[in-house]
Amino acid sequence: MAKLTVFFKYKAIDSFLFETGVVHIGRDETNDLTIDSLAVAPAHAAIISRDNGGSTIKQLNENFPLIVNGQKVKECDLNHNDTITLGKHDIIYSITETSEPDTTDENHYDYSNAHVGGFDADDGFVTLPPANLQVMSGTSIGKVLPLKKAMTRLGNTGSGVVVISKRRDGYYVSALEAKGLLTLNNQPLGNHYMKLNNNDVLVVNQTSLLFFLG
Repeated sequence: MAKLTVFFKYKAIDSFLFETGVVHIGRDETNDLTIDSLAVAPAHAAIISRDNGGSTIKQLNENFPLIVNGQKVKECDLNHNDTITLGKHDIIYSITETSEPDTTDENHYDYSNAHVGGFDADDGFVTLPPANLQVMSGTSIGKVLPLKKAMTRLGNTGSGVVVISKRRDGYYVSALEAKGLLTLNNQPLGNHYMKLNNNDVLVVNQTSLLFFLG
């Protein structure tokens, strides 16, 4: 099973699961995945999923560029965590076995790490110091969680989810699902992005996490 997650300004706004067949992407509402933006063609691209589990994406309108991992393409095979850019929107293609993470453990962290908009430090677009989260409470106290990818999602669906993303000038956190206790330095975490500074304390569902650089 494959999943498409649509991001706009580093915030996840839609997702789509599919197994086999053709997925049409564009501005027109007749598409399987609709993106309401004038920068997206009415019929922009199509993803063809094969029986062997692989997928190919094709450009459908030459006047609207199709960009995969920062490169303009007319057609290419897709790999796990590839970034498809249509106008100002990024779509992360990922391969998954289940549609939802296991949320039975209160200390379970669900990571959806993705290369978004060409801002993955491993690819040389961004030079940022390495960053980590250290668990400061609960049964996993002391555990260090490296923030290696361009976007990290953590928390549990139904009880509060946050997203930490890399930008050119640092690391930012935002509430993706504002349920439960979500705070930064004892202040409620809103749905807008807040920049993280060294030794900030993030609380996600009663678990304290220390953000530190290096």
